Amino acid sequence: MNTSTTDTPLDSQARVIRSLRGMPASDGAGVKLTRVIGTPQLDMLDPFLMLDEFGTDQPEDYLAGFPDHPHRGFETVTYMLDGRMRHRDNHGNEGLLVPGSVQWMTAGRGLVHSEMPEQQEGRMRGFQLWVNLPAADKMGEPRYQEFAPDQIPVATPAPGVRIKVIAGQVGDVVGPIQQPATEPLYLDITLKPHPLYRATGHDLFVDLPLAPWEAALGAAVEVPTPAGAVTSVAQ
Repeated sequence: MNTSTTDTPLDSQARVIRSLRGMPASDGAGVKLTRVIGTPQLDMLDPFLMLDEFGTDQPEDYLAGFPDHPHRGFETVTYMLDGRMRHRDNHGNEGLLVPGSVQWMTAGRGLVHSEMPEQQEGRMRGFQLWVNLPAADKMGEPRYQEFAPDQIPVATPAPGVRIKVIAGQVGDVVGPIQQPATEPLYLDITLKPHPLYRATGHDLFVDLPLAPWEAALGAAVEVPTPAGAVTSVAQ
């Protein structure tokens, strides 16, 4: 991530406090993925407990899926980019995640669920983020917020900048996810070469699935937050 611009000196507003790469890992029944948060290098980034990126064209890397497993006391956020994933839990809830959709699951006092591919070939790609809950909310009722791609609004706050607002707010555009306990900001930002986007109001964790030549195109994210801290992770 390049945080230098010719217009505004970012040193006085934000700084990159750490930069690292995700690590190869596997989970579920052997699904291959890249773990960004939850590694020895970055075991936790409060309130984030784990961040995985799963992405492959090889069916053997994902077909076994994530059979029944428990969650309790935190939230899992699944954002699909490619492929189809079926979710079921022990309370009778079920849903299908398709490209561009998101599921924000609050495990609360506990549930058992599975996440299994609904395809035999083709690309499967997405992210799963685990978000801790305050102690007062850990034993609440489990619930789901699940939205299709056409339910996620898009903001264009600057030339060359396109933002899918999943949670939080960008300008007048408000994302569909509502979670008062943590007030999350979850954005999918697409930058054309050489734009500048200035985010406000949050410390920022930036996940950069960029090849070196893509990063060199000169896109910049400026983050004048109160704490002024940016963590960038390149996969």
